[in-house]
Amino acid sequence: MMFEIRQKVLFRHCDPAGIVFFPRYFEMMNDCVEAFFDQGLNCPFEQFHQTAGIPTATITTTFTSPGRHGDMLDLRLNVTRVGRASFDYEMSCYCGKIQRFLTNATLVQIDLNGKPTPLQNSIKQRLIDFIKVSS
Repeated sequence: MMFEIRQKVLFRHCDPAGIVFFPRYFEMMNDCVEAFFDQGLNCPFEQFHQTAGIPTATITTTFTSPGRHGDMLDLRLNVTRVGRASFDYEMSCYCGKIQRFLTNATLVQIDLNGKPTPLQNSIKQRLIDFIKVSS
């Protein structure tokens, strides 16, 4: 099982030539993570952030082909590892059968003072369940 959202490439995502300005993909990635928390983990991001944070600690992205204004993108998130205070995911983005990017990232749960803290038990269990289904 993977988590998936659709995103239409809007004018605001593009440079004057109508090609996606690559930093906009990082915004789309974050939108997918927020939707994953809300729909996949049943933990709305805005509620989660009232007691903790979950910043990106590492991210590696390969842009494989340019996106264009009007493209319908499918962003697909797979949990690949669950640790004590962090988890890893792989996210791919396709327009039809053409891959636009592939990214791997680590998110770390922090307390309100910015210190790493163990993942909330309910979140951790849902992530573990998700990774079991994805395997």
